[in-house]
Amino acid sequence: MPERIPERRQSLASRLLKPQFVMVYATVGIFILIYIYGAIRFGSIGFTTLRTFVNMFKDNAYYGISAVGMTMVLITGGIDLSVASVACLTGMIVAYGTSVLGYHPAVCMLAALVVGVGLGLLQGAAIYYLDVPPFITTLAGNFLARGVCSLISRESISVSHPMIDALAGWKWYFKKYVDGEWVKIKPIAFINVNLLVFLLMIVIGTFILHRTKFGRNIYAIGGNEQSAKLMGLPVGRTKILVYGFNGFCSVLAGLAYLLEVKSGWNLALNGGELEAISCAVIGGTLLTGGVGYMIGTLFGVLLKSVIPALITFNGTLLSWWGKIATGGLLALFIVIQRIVVTMSERKKDSKKKQPQGEAG
Repeated sequence: MPERIPERRQSLASRLLKPQFVMVYATVGIFILIYIYGAIRFGSIGFTTLRTFVNMFKDNAYYGISAVGMTMVLITGGIDLSVASVACLTGMIVAYGTSVLGYHPAVCMLAALVVGVGLGLLQGAAIYYLDVPPFITTLAGNFLARGVCSLISRESISVSHPMIDALAGWKWYFKKYVDGEWVKIKPIAFINVNLLVFLLMIVIGTFILHRTKFGRNIYAIGGNEQSAKLMGLPVGRTKILVYGFNGFCSVLAGLAYLLEVKSGWNLALNGGELEAISCAVIGGTLLTGGVGYMIGTLFGVLLKSVIPALITFNGTLLSWWGKIATGGLLALFIVIQRIVVTMSERKKDSKKKQPQGEAG
């Protein structure tokens, strides 16, 4: 018995080289390579400044917030196509309620939160109890939310309120200590509310997935739902809460976008659900479920942000090249996922056959 104890202990290297981590390593590695290329090519004109790096987070913060919830949904083996429409509906509720009906923005935000989370919980219940495929259920939610946006108004509604202005205008500047006083770093770089919320949601998502029983249930359901049921795990409750949490993230994404543009529009964030899904998938989350990490999603957002930055600094390429590059990256990571899954399955099969061979 003592001779077998060392075999059960995994070294740090073996734990780090698990197949499910390969996709995260690929995301981080490709980002580093692209960033180094940008530094060599455009470093002399400001690509390597702190301001440019912070803007990569800031410019896509609302997609990143939505991608946090999407990551959890994908880990369970589901998908949610309603996130962008719910985010748009959030902006419309706050804009219409504040500017047209005259309510305080806090009241409108609370109403949007109830609607967004409620729709997420309803979709999760339909998926589990009615056994409707997530694709169909959330597609219906997408049409429903976008249709309500058009019913509220087909015109853009601007928002002007001291609370909205204060949230949109809040900035924390990066400073350095020079000659006995703190001065702003040049070129000026700052963190705003959207970026702060995005980073906070990454931390919260990481904590939920890796430090709570709820997070362990999410991974178990995505790995094998039938096995999770046989183990007595609360599959239905977990699925419903995951979609409810995703609705919460969609509401936050809508508020972040509202603070960015200070208006609500029924066609805002059109196609944003694909942006959130691509951030999660490029970050290493398996489309088949069971595997995904928030740190990967964070770098997925960064990787999607560095490409438009390169196009901007180049100055001669059309913005559509960013879409083409993102499509290429998404295809690449789907191929990597397929390879990793195949290798993992072969490894499991070899372990199952090994005792039989020894016995024979």
